[in-house]
Amino acid sequence: DVIPVTPLSLARQHRVFHTGMAVAFLVTALVGFAPTYFLKPVRPSPPLNVPLHIHGLVFTSWLLLLTQSALVARRRVDLHKRLGIAGVVLAAAMIPLGIMTAVYAAHRGTTTPGMEPLAFMVFPVGAVLMFAGFFGAALWNRRKPEIHRRLILLATISSITPAISRWPWVNHRAVLALLLSLIFVLAGMIHDWKSRGRVHPLYLRGGLIVLLSGPGRAAIGNTAAWQSFARFRVE
Repeated sequence: DVIPVTPLSLARQHRVFHTGMAVAFLVTALVGFAPTYFLKPVRPSPPLNVPLHIHGLVFTSWLLLLTQSALVARRRVDLHKRLGIAGVVLAAAMIPLGIMTAVYAAHRGTTTPGMEPLAFMVFPVGAVLMFAGFFGAALWNRRKPEIHRRLILLATISSITPAISRWPWVNHRAVLALLLSLIFVLAGMIHDWKSRGRVHPLYLRGGLIVLLSGPGRAAIGNTAAWQSFARFRVE
């Protein structure tokens, strides 16, 4: 049986969960991008152009903004709304910057084992499009907190896969990175089960979208149409 919870204890559970997830996302990004971005001033690595620096700054700022969920649990709705506006601005910037980063990575020959760089470009581009889709849906449902916050979480999960793919032992294996990102979805499901006694359907649907996007992107990346599009963008 599910133990009844009071509104106060439920709010505390939400605060702990969302704060913990924000920290987990930050750690994931730090581990993935430390060699090429966060530790760049003290470690020799290939130079980055200005858009890549801006993308790193914007993406890090987005992760820091996830603390707004914890602020809502503390009834700081006024601050949540102000941070929400900043979140919209950051999300709008992340989309074109993410595409530019994907093109730059393909130009440098970044790939996963068994794929050409032009074909692999579909993975970061797909991550950007999934982020845009989940965030757009979250914005549309901003007056429905139960839906809104889960969509924000799914948007962040879809954007974190490039960081996971750069973990040393993942080594740009895109499908493995996607599978590992589902750990965050599983964490959301467990939180739902413990706090609500049931899992919200959005986690099931969103997790399925993330899972199926792996083979879907791999199939698209090997088509002549995608190769032509990617070559046009890179060259």
